Amino acid sequence: MTQPIPTRTSRPPASNLGEHVRRTLGIAVPVMFARMGILLLVTVDTAMTGRAGVDELAWYALAMAPQIPMMLFGIGMLMGTLVLCAQAIGGAREADSGRIWRVSLVHALVLGLIFAVTCTAGEAILLLARQAPELARGGGGVLAMFALGLPPMLMHAATSFFLEASGRTTPGMLVMLLANLLNVALNWVFIYGNLGASAMGAEGAALATTLVRWFMFAALAGYALLALDRRRFGMTGPIPAVRALSRRLRRFGYPMGLAHALESAAFASMTLFAGLLGSSQVAGFQVAFNLVAMVFMCAIGIAAAASIRVANAVGRGDITGVRVAGWVAAALAGLLLACIGLVMGSMPEGFARLYSDDPAVLAVAAPCILLAAVAVVPDGLQGVLMGALRGAGDVWPATALYCIAFWGVMVPAGYLLGVVLGGGAPGLVVAMFLGTLCASVLLGLRFRRMCRRLAS
Repeated sequence: MTQPIPTRTSRPPASNLGEHVRRTLGIAVPVMFARMGILLLVTVDTAMTGRAGVDELAWYALAMAPQIPMMLFGIGMLMGTLVLCAQAIGGAREADSGRIWRVSLVHALVLGLIFAVTCTAGEAILLLARQAPELARGGGGVLAMFALGLPPMLMHAATSFFLEASGRTTPGMLVMLLANLLNVALNWVFIYGNLGASAMGAEGAALATTLVRWFMFAALAGYALLALDRRRFGMTGPIPAVRALSRRLRRFGYPMGLAHALESAAFASMTLFAGLLGSSQVAGFQVAFNLVAMVFMCAIGIAAAASIRVANAVGRGDITGVRVAGWVAAALAGLLLACIGLVMGSMPEGFARLYSDDPAVLAVAAPCILLAAVAVVPDGLQGVLMGALRGAGDVWPATALYCIAFWGVMVPAGYLLGVVLGGGAPGLVVAMFLGTLCASVLLGLRFRRMCRRLAS
């Protein structure tokens, strides 16, 4: 899936290790904060919903379980936007990047509408997942409220990929900052019923998030149209060979969408397993899982940098640059995540109290957070290594390895440790560690093999 080696480049390769680190961090830090901002929306929703009651928090958690796989599958389907735009810009073909973005927006809209219709059947979906009728009814209402926010979420992702590939990572970070401030205000209104609004609990949190997602897309697309040279970046005019371009996007999208879906559905299964154990278990597990996901956003920033820098190196035919960019990103991620894990493990109950004061929830959440402090390292590493493979266009083998790690190891281990053996939510976190460790090892071996094959 890599492109032919071009005859000219828009930026020379890094000349030493220090420059590799600087370039990786220059991309990763703003992307990291932008991705963390997306999850911070969920974190704030979780914390503010938890203050409305244990049942409201459980409904919100169950609504997120089917929504996240759909959303991440859509983002995976659009991931070719980042890779193809970065390869085009690395090969000094900037006009191609804007055409790729425009085609990607259409794909995002169609996928978002399909997912929105699916969300309206939320209660039936949760009943099929063997949730109790009262949990399915509450979670289904929240999921239906999320529906109209999925199209703008995916169009925002496509726009973010386009801007990040062009080196403009700061606007996404600033938009996410404003979006989170707006989300807090809207949650205060709709969750608790302030300023004359009805108190909607978890459904109010979903409504606030939906409104915020429309703001995010409008703000970032507006920046792209106003700040970039539209002719240079191919943002106007006809798109030559649009069908061929769509096929190229989908060739990346199918395996990456499947990989995202496999991973997110496996993690969603952990939440559903917790739902089989009762409201306190699922609420406590959601607290720990939300913290793991927040830390993972740090890794996602570095993974995006790995994808962009590896794709740039592919675009200019720099095989050494492919190898060094990938391993530097993995080393930075391991160091950062180990430090974060130490902080999490040092005060698990303090982190748990950020979400809930309910004694039953705290009794489950604190040991889960302690275990999650260890799991964040392999979880982040597998994301970065997948990013490096994605930048090189090596996606189908990596998707197969995801299937082995998450569905061959994590999901069976989660059901065994958490449900059958009675380990509860902490047993589910142990299963997450085993699955992500397996994924890290397999993807690391795959990246090493791919680099050797390119060098030969």
